[in-house]
Parts: sequence; C-alpha cells; structure tokens
Amino acid sequence: MADLDLTGHWAGLVSLGIFLVAYVLVIFEEAVHMRKSKPVMLAAGLIWALLGVSYVAAGQAELLNAHAREMIEEYGELFLFLLVAITYVNTMEERRVFAVLRSWLVGRGLSYRQLYWLTGALAFCLAGLLDNLTTALVIGAVVLALAGAEKRFAVISCVSIVVASNAGGAFSPFGNITTLMVWQKGKLELFEFFDLFLPALVNWVVPALLMYFALPKTRPEASGGTVTAKPGALGVVVLFLATVATAAVFKNVLHLPPAMGMMLGLGYLSMFTYVLTMRGARRHSPTMTLDGLKQVARVEWDTLLFFFGILFAVGGLGAFGYLALASHWLYGGFGATVANVAVGVLSAIVDNIPLMYAVLLMDPSMSPGEWQLITLTCGVGGSLLSIGSAAGVALMGQARGTYTFMSHMKWSWAVGVGYVASILVQLTLNGRFF
Repeated sequence: MADLDLTGHWAGLVSLGIFLVAYVLVIFEEAVHMRKSKPVMLAAGLIWALLGVSYVAAGQAELLNAHAREMIEEYGELFLFLLVAITYVNTMEERRVFAVLRSWLVGRGLSYRQLYWLTGALAFCLAGLLDNLTTALVIGAVVLALAGAEKRFAVISCVSIVVASNAGGAFSPFGNITTLMVWQKGKLELFEFFDLFLPALVNWVVPALLMYFALPKTRPEASGGTVTAKPGALGVVVLFLATVATAAVFKNVLHLPPAMGMMLGLGYLSMFTYVLTMRGARRHSPTMTLDGLKQVARVEWDTLLFFFGILFAVGGLGAFGYLALASHWLYGGFGATVANVAVGVLSAIVDNIPLMYAVLLMDPSMSPGEWQLITLTCGVGGSLLSIGSAAGVALMGQARGTYTFMSHMKWSWAVGVGYVASILVQLTLNGRFF
C-alpha cells in the first residue's frame, strides 16, 4: 500500500462518496437497468484521478505509479484466468456437454432437492482442488442446465454453489487467492489449513439446510429425445481438466502465476478446435466445426469489467489510506478475534483480496489460531453478498437475469447464520491454537 495518509483529505472524502454511490447503483442494478460494470468503472477512474491530483501535489507521483502497476498486475492475472475459464465453459456448453449431463441426471430420476445437494457437495469438494471461481462457473453451468424453467431451483442452487465454492476454497491453500496469500507469507503451514475443514463445511451445510425447504419438490422434466454431444465434446472436457492441472503446476511447482498456465490451456483449446474444424471440413460435417474465437467473444464482459472497477476502486481507497485505517482501528481497538470476524463481514462489501493484503501488510501479532480465523472469515465472508466474492460475481454474469444481487440478498440471513456457526466451530475445535 502507499505510504501517504489522505483519509482526512478532501479528495479522499469525495472518493468515499463516489464509491458509495457506485455501490448503491450496483445493488439496484435490476431497478435502474444499468449493468453493474458501468458505475464501478466510472468510480474507479474518478477515484484514481483524485489520487493522481493528491499524490502529484504531495510530490509522490512515483509512489502512486508503483501502486497502480501492482493493481494492473493483480487485475491482469485475474482477467486472464477468468477469460480462459469462461471460454472453456462456453465451449463445453456449445458442444452440449451440460445438456448431456442434464439428460443423464434427469434420467436417474433425481428430484430438484436431491440435485441441490449433489451440486452443492460437488462445488464444496472441487473448490479446494480447482479454486472457488472455476468451480462456481462449472457447477453453475450444470445447475442452469438442470433448472430449465424452474427459476426458484436455479436461484437457491446458485446461492448454495457460491457459499459451497467459497467454503471449499477456504480450507485449501490453493482454494482462493486469499488462502494462497496467507500461505505464501508463511502465516500458516500447509496442514494447518486443513484444520478449517469442519468450520468450512458447517459454513455451507447450515445455510444449505435453511434454504432446502424453499426448494420445489418436483423433478426436472425429461427432454423430448436423446441428447447427444457434438463431436469433440469429450476432448474439450479433457483439455479443460488438463488446463486446470497446468495452472496448478505453474503455481505450485514452477512458482509462476496460474494465469500463465491457463493461457497455455487456451492454446490447447485453440489447436484442438483447429484440428477438429479441419477434420470436419474433410468429412463435410458442419457439426464438427468449432470456432474457438467465437467462444472467447461470448465471454461475459460485464463481469470482467466489473472486476476491474471494483478492484481499482477498492485499491484506490486503500491508496488513500482507508483500508489501513480500518485495519488499525479494528486490531488496535477490539482485539484480534473481533477484528478477524469484522474483516470477514467487510469482505462481503469490498473485495477480500485487498482486505487480506492490508491485514498481511499490517502484520498484527496473532497466534496461529487467529491466522486460521482470518483465513476462514475472509474466505467465506464474501458469501454474505453476491458481489463479495469472485465466485458470486462470475456466477451473476453467467446466470444473468436469474441469479442477481437481490435474489442472493434474500438468503443473506441464512448465509449469515452459517457464517456465525462456522466461527463458533472454529473457536471450539481449534481453540488450542489461540
């Protein structure tokens, strides 16, 4: 973070007001018919313009420039990761992978309630291996294919998937960016993360139980005929798994940004679509034709631009000194446990990445148990609101018009009960570390 404290400066106060207005417009996206990316992009630009004026006046332009480049690097990695993940999901959808999976699941005679538990459990288990963002996109696509016209099942299942993905990622050092940051800083050892398994599981199971009774008791309607995948569908699935494995190798073995591994995976897909299309041309089979660039064009750009706006807006407030001020006020005035719980709640409003970064930068003197607690709360606290985590924002873009800020907000009380329950379990089971 930048060293200047401009929390009482007029530019800082104006920036706070700009952020709040943008945040309100995001909340009421459906009512004002304005895509969520627009107000946050405008807010981010204005906040950084005010930062520029303030830092130039203080003779610290180079300091701000360095911070801006850090933000660009952070967003660039997220952008490339998301771009590849969403492109693969779009390609699997185009090859009818999810339609075939829906047909298979419906053919098993499972009800919406049974499918709800199945998809939630899959999201929880996969998040620790993949990451919360990719998991939410993949399982979300399955849910949307299963839902059909049953919007109530789609909405409640999307909330469950976001909670499960964030919870599943919270007990793994590879599950999300914040856990990776804690691990890389050496605050927790590898196996200390696994102590968070039961608290994380409770964080998902409790709200899932509370929402369960609102689900329809019916079963999905079977499709009119046999659903078959397009040629190359299995190849796309295999390449997606290979891409995720490549990203993991880049991150954990080569110590390179996982986004570079994802881009290598996009290269896999590009070559595969070329070979498939050439083979289709020789066989005069139009169904084999697969244009990879068209799948890139179908990416939900509103989601990617929203991430830009929210990261830079929150990062700008951090450069003014507000995140450091909040962290000092919390840890200095209320103690580590209360502060860690509060930071988790705050992560639902502002992005958890800069919040965790601020805590690590402050480096408060805390026991291993307290570092476990902040890892848990910062990992799952974003589930309280749909815009509080990368998983929620990405799923809003994927399920546009179905899963929204307000539809998630309806169940925030249940997610909040799970949040409190997970903290109590952590304090009870792992109290020896405090």
